[in-house]
Amino acid sequence: MKHYYALCLAYGLFSLSAAADNAEEAVTTSEGVETPALTVSPETPAVGTDAPEPAGFLTGMLNSSIEKAMPQADPAEKPVFSRTTTGWASAPKFGGYIIGKYDYTSYSEQNGQPAPGTNSFSARLIRVYVDGSIFKDFKYRLQVELQGGTPGPHVKDFYVSWSHWKELEIKAGQFKRAFTFENPYNPWDVGVGDYSQLVKKLAGFSDYIGNEAGNTGGRDIGVQVAGDAFPVGQDQHRLLHYQLGVYNGQGINNTDANNQKDVIGTLQVQPIKDLYVGFFGWTGNATYSGVTVRRERYAVGAKYEHNGWSARAEYAHHSGTAGSRADAWYATVGVPCTPWLKVYGKYDVFRKQASWRGATSIYSICPNFQIHKNLMLQLQYNFVNDRTKTSHHNYSQLWVETYVRF
Repeated sequence: MKHYYALCLAYGLFSLSAAADNAEEAVTTSEGVETPALTVSPETPAVGTDAPEPAGFLTGMLNSSIEKAMPQADPAEKPVFSRTTTGWASAPKFGGYIIGKYDYTSYSEQNGQPAPGTNSFSARLIRVYVDGSIFKDFKYRLQVELQGGTPGPHVKDFYVSWSHWKELEIKAGQFKRAFTFENPYNPWDVGVGDYSQLVKKLAGFSDYIGNEAGNTGGRDIGVQVAGDAFPVGQDQHRLLHYQLGVYNGQGINNTDANNQKDVIGTLQVQPIKDLYVGFFGWTGNATYSGVTVRRERYAVGAKYEHNGWSARAEYAHHSGTAGSRADAWYATVGVPCTPWLKVYGKYDVFRKQASWRGATSIYSICPNFQIHKNLMLQLQYNFVNDRTKTSHHNYSQLWVETYVRF
């Protein structure tokens, strides 16, 4: 049955890609010139694995000043590898963003007993980052979470990578695990106010089998090889994308606690430009409070990002120590309505022990009002059916989030 759903998903996304290409309506400007109404940009913005993050208001000016001040190497000169070489390095590019949140929940529980609904304001994320390159082939990145609370301010990403060809990249440090399509997405690009339960529970955010020192954001420390191979078609898009990583298995900013490594990988096929169908695998161990638990996971899915249209759907399954099981799936569709409004819908399910008795299902509608590259307002309504609650399985949530790049 799962294979049947996967085939239906692939067919649906193929159909969506054809519809999106034909969905541009012509509108007349004040000058009387017809322009496409739904085209967000001539080229689809890169999202997902290591997609570039634009600078904000202040960091954009900072980056421009640094770039002008840095001496530039003559491209005609041959690079000199030496400990005294100072040229052949790009100007470092800084960026940062803030996500503030208000959330209201109509029902809650305390110690298993019904309790009044809750509402609160919070700082969801406050991050700064810097990246750059040396000799063009070596790239580096550092990202820091500044928000307080548990575990407090901490490093999210730090890595160095080398890539001279599109077919091969070698990366070492702390970065996103190569598991699921949604995990590598930047919070600005996910489209809804949070990642899916599948990613949060089974890709190592706050993992199903135990918290990895708080919210790790789907990251771990290790080494990875990746690449894009076999250009095909008139646009020469890459048919195959692969990633294979070896990680500690303990999440961010932690050394290995059991000397056994996690192995995670993905194979993705791009039959037409911007449509990916992928398979993901994960095997490994994690140790919490002296107890080692096993993780055996796989995921299958597809994604499509083109001309402002978005569609993602994934299924993942977990099996582990003492017969523990879980599975999850989601489907997300984003429809561009105007140059500043995009509306997302999402169906999101997580099941403890892969059983409906332990299922939490979330139905979401989320309009995104992005009136500037560096400013977005997001409203979201969630209808939640949580069968793990002792009573009142159905309740509502309302989220309001503000996104600002600085």
